[in-house]
Amino acid sequence: MADPHFGGIKVRHLYKIFGPNAQAHVEAVKNGLTKAELNERHGHVLGLRDINIEIPSGCIQVIMGLSGSGKSTLIRHINRLIDPTAGEVLVDGVDVVKMNAQELRAFRRHQTAMVFQKFALLPHRNVLENTLYGLEVQGMERAKAVDIAMRWIERVGLGGFESKYPNQLSGGMQQRVGLARALSNDAPVLLMDEAYSALDPLIRMDMQSVLLDLQKEIRKTIVFITHDLDEALRLGDQIAILRDGEVIQQGTSQDIVLRPADEYVANFVKEVNRGRVVHVEAVMMPMHPGSSPIGMPIQVGTTIEDAMRMTAHGPDGDIAVVDAEGKPLGVVNLRQLAGAMVSAHGEAQQADASLAKVI
Repeated sequence: MADPHFGGIKVRHLYKIFGPNAQAHVEAVKNGLTKAELNERHGHVLGLRDINIEIPSGCIQVIMGLSGSGKSTLIRHINRLIDPTAGEVLVDGVDVVKMNAQELRAFRRHQTAMVFQKFALLPHRNVLENTLYGLEVQGMERAKAVDIAMRWIERVGLGGFESKYPNQLSGGMQQRVGLARALSNDAPVLLMDEAYSALDPLIRMDMQSVLLDLQKEIRKTIVFITHDLDEALRLGDQIAILRDGEVIQQGTSQDIVLRPADEYVANFVKEVNRGRVVHVEAVMMPMHPGSSPIGMPIQVGTTIEDAMRMTAHGPDGDIAVVDAEGKPLGVVNLRQLAGAMVSAHGEAQQADASLAKVI
């Protein structure tokens, strides 16, 4: 379970410039010097520009963007594998940037764990030995480390494979070992850098399900890097989209799909199956006095696709949308649900109006 007192992560005014004299160019970048100009005039590369992200405790924060957007550079600032040129990275209220070598070593061992794209398993160690490696580095007593490691091996679905070596496992199984190793450390922050990008699509979907199922219980603060929008929309409680080292939009899956910030984001989301992302409350209409909704009510948070499946064989008419306590919030009908599958802009406006009237 997540530590209820853990304060999450706050990234404030973070800049990263790659080059031998990076500090000398920070002010020029702050004043508007572009990435191309910085490279042409000074031979330096702009990695990140004024990144501001707040990640609540127990949240899955997805950072997405195309290659070269700065997403992997950003995640490596959280455990300070990369030193920033300027800015703060506060983890549980402590600025990682200001940590000395001893503090940083302790922070990496106990506060963060990382899952890599290329698995990063030790080939001469079997599944069990790979899983307990972090606990071994911490100096934990062997019997306790084995007990913890075996518990997580079982949880990620590798029970019975603890004596196998990495070259005896499929890619998906190797990534499960990497996940078990990270979870064994019981760190409040889990960093996942393109963790599933090397996997085949079906295995990738399976690993996403594993992570979502585990997160319901462990409630870690997870930073997940991906270039795949479907993966981002499925996993992210919050999503930040990067381009050329800058955050161009932050929000929930629905924010991103219904209200793209610019044409770049709109092009990202135009082929998305909105029915799997948008919830019924985003398209519901106010319930008029004296109206009598039909059928079983639909709970807030239900996706449009699931709602259509629930109502497809029922009678035509308005269906109540209710909160967790069963209080009616509004109504939807099959025509509205179908329309929301293909329309973003109109339904976003409808959502604003509906929610405003409910509130």
